[in-house]
Amino acid sequence: MIDYPVSFVGLPIGNREDITRRALAVLEGVDCICCEDTRNSGLLLAHYGIRKPLLSLHEHNEAQRAPEIAARAQAGERFAVVTDAGMPGVSDPGYRLIQVLRRCEVPFTVLPGPSAVITALVGSGLPSDAFFFGGFLPVKSGRKAAVLQAALAAAHTSIFYESPFRIVKTVAALAELDPQVPLCVARELTKVFETYHRGSAAELLAEFSARPPKGEMVLLIGGTNAPRA
Repeated sequence: MIDYPVSFVGLPIGNREDITRRALAVLEGVDCICCEDTRNSGLLLAHYGIRKPLLSLHEHNEAQRAPEIAARAQAGERFAVVTDAGMPGVSDPGYRLIQVLRRCEVPFTVLPGPSAVITALVGSGLPSDAFFFGGFLPVKSGRKAAVLQAALAAAHTSIFYESPFRIVKTVAALAELDPQVPLCVARELTKVFETYHRGSAAELLAEFSARPPKGEMVLLIGGTNAPRA
């Protein structure tokens, strides 16, 4: 295994057994683990018997902490960077640190791991040859409407993260724009209550109006101009 000063490690998105052997080896071999939330990561690390110093690295302190991590890595310490779930830097902390590491010429590597985006895309049944990932949907209605309209007109599947507190309103907005557009809401992926809700916007709106979904979810929108099977 090539030894890098900093390793960005993808972690399970729900099921702890989805962690890779390489990820465990790196986490066991570093001097310090940078975590989005030390409490959440601490539970996973304890499950695998890994005891290392933990350093918080989240959206509110990443800009200030990144130079410190780079300097310590240059001095010989080895770091692993993880987030609460999935890949650091993708809708999670990590990007700013990578920019500092590049400027300081500190070598780093990325360990692949589970991805909610790819898992949801394959499980949705929507076209998967081309797709767009837009991160979290905007909260403000005006910006959200523009993003949803672009997704409807696309020639590919569009994927977004959405809050369970806003998903019903989002599906309602899509149903108003195009009640027949194919959607999928992938919920609690890899967890005990994993569920794929597939159907038209009108069908999912009726389902969710009767029983609003809970948990972490991914929204997938089949573009009007996307190829159909």
